[in-house]
Amino acid sequence: MPKTLGKIRPHLTQDEQLLFELSSPGKKGYQLPALDVPEVDPASALGSENVRAAIEHFPEVSEVEVIRHFTRLSTWNYGIDLGLFPLGSCTMKYNPRINEAVARTEGLAWAHPYQPEALSQGAMEVVAILEQYLGEIFGMDAVTLQPAAGAHGEYTGIMLVRAYLEAQGNPRKKVLVPDSAHGTNPATAFMAGYDVQTLKSNDSGMVDPAVLAAAVNEDVAALMVTNPNTVGVFEENIVQIAGIMHEKGAQVYMDGANLNALVGIARPGDFGVDVLHSNLHKTFSTPHGGGGPGAGAVGVRSHLEPFLPTPRLRRDGELWAWDYDRPQSIGRVRAFYGNFGVLVRALAYILAHGGEGLRNATIDALLNANYIRARLEEHYQIAYNARSMHECVFSDVRQEKQGVRTGDIAKRLIDYGFHPYTVSFPLIVHGALMIEPTETEPKAELDAFCDALIAIAREIEADPETVKKAPHMTRTSRVDEVAAARKPKVRWTPQA
Repeated sequence: MPKTLGKIRPHLTQDEQLLFELSSPGKKGYQLPALDVPEVDPASALGSENVRAAIEHFPEVSEVEVIRHFTRLSTWNYGIDLGLFPLGSCTMKYNPRINEAVARTEGLAWAHPYQPEALSQGAMEVVAILEQYLGEIFGMDAVTLQPAAGAHGEYTGIMLVRAYLEAQGNPRKKVLVPDSAHGTNPATAFMAGYDVQTLKSNDSGMVDPAVLAAAVNEDVAALMVTNPNTVGVFEENIVQIAGIMHEKGAQVYMDGANLNALVGIARPGDFGVDVLHSNLHKTFSTPHGGGGPGAGAVGVRSHLEPFLPTPRLRRDGELWAWDYDRPQSIGRVRAFYGNFGVLVRALAYILAHGGEGLRNATIDALLNANYIRARLEEHYQIAYNARSMHECVFSDVRQEKQGVRTGDIAKRLIDYGFHPYTVSFPLIVHGALMIEPTETEPKAELDAFCDALIAIAREIEADPETVKKAPHMTRTSRVDEVAAARKPKVRWTPQA
């Protein structure tokens, strides 16, 4: 068993038995009245081959056992309503319940995508207002809300670049991707028909303008830069970087998955970005994870606007209408017009905060990340000395001396009742511990999280084996991850 957690107060974790293990022969969770019709032998009615006397190993439990079992299991479902979700580069913030109430407004929740435009004016108004507000936040001339999520927004953005360059007579051959960019960026460029060239970051975790300048030629279509990047650092030379690209006739694409660090403070369009996507479900707060739902809004400067996906909204007298007459458009990239429920939530979030509120949320996100950095930097090695933005990235180089790696620390953190941080990413950081608290976490939660990580750092110095064998307080402790991936055991076998 692990050492005591001391003054750390973990979130509730219980070692619940399987329903099969709670079973006792003869127990029932129901009581039926006597039959008021003649009893029929099932074998006679259905055929003996279709009837069995009992279900092998079927659990026999009482009603209260069933209720308590599933209620206790529900506390295992760790989510943002229970505690901090420190996944870096993912922005798993708390979703205000007013967003949910607005999204469930009957006229919006039950609007059918095939209903006539005349009956869809409210939904179309939501789309129009959100496009307008996002254009202001992004510093862009036009926005499409059609892409379904972040990587889809990336693909749409690069296809817009390709269409624009083709219209100039040459789509070019190559896209530059810094090693600090999101991992989906190279795949996006390849899917759009481009070769990918990786740019190595400098000692501050940023794009080196000299390295970029040497790589840009007439074959380069675009640079895909994540800003702030995946090590939580703002690209301080972004204006110079954009100038280098534009001088060669190339475009600047910005991955805006980390826009949570910029809203209300800096606009990508103002520092030279031609096209960006934003994960609305992250920055503008929709519950996400497990594959969706999401929205990957794409903002563009005016020269890319003719190529945006169809249809586009236009004003037809006093009514909104869909405009399909877009000869240079890349075409539709999503059925209907994106994940509408996410768009409603995003607009509710923006309207509830207002301009000043959005700026304050960003400042709180930056403050929280740097507070965690300040508390943990004595115990864990910070990856780069550059200023942290919305997230901070540490390395396990100090703990590695005791034979403990970032995955071990993350598993031990589960014993303290917290969801682990992002493990071993970004790849350019040795043994990365990537932490993003977002703006929604109170100081008490941040302190509890930091106390847990500090306690783990001290455990590693005193008794590294405790951490190397974690987790201890979960039903399933340390597993053979390689065997689990290659030979998964998905069937329960009763014990003798």
